[in-house]
Amino acid sequence: MKRLLQFVAVAVLVAAGASSVRAQANPLVGTWKLNTAKSKFESGPMPKSLNRKVEANGDGVKYTFDGVAADGKAIAYGFAVTFDGKDNPVMGSMPTGADSIAAKRISPNTFEATLKKAGKVIGTSKVEVSMDGKATTVKTTGTDAAGKTVHDEQVFDKQ
Repeated sequence: MKRLLQFVAVAVLVAAGASSVRAQANPLVGTWKLNTAKSKFESGPMPKSLNRKVEANGDGVKYTFDGVAADGKAIAYGFAVTFDGKDNPVMGSMPTGADSIAAKRISPNTFEATLKKAGKVIGTSKVEVSMDGKATTVKTTGTDAAGKTVHDEQVFDKQ
């Protein structure tokens, strides 16, 4: 019985380690801070601060954003995606107004996302982690409230 318990304990540790290795191998995973000096916002004023936490979540990732908008209001939203192209709900209020997001993985360091509001596409984003894993660039093209096409580029530094 003692050997069986030792085997089970080792199996649990190996399984937990494998999950941790998968998370570490995913370049998207980590805590990231918006680099306002390297970012450009055509869609509106740049936030005073924006942080994102990316966690491994099954075959995908879970994003949690928090920060302070240019007007001093809190920014808080999140979503989970599985890179299967299916719509996933946005929790909270995304600055773009999107209420769902669908994502497809292009490479281990890159994915493309489609932002929707009430089922209508309002923007697309390309998210790319640098080869050294120290920065993520998010290039978004969308339509603002006035119908004008805007291009934003957010650069996040890994913390």
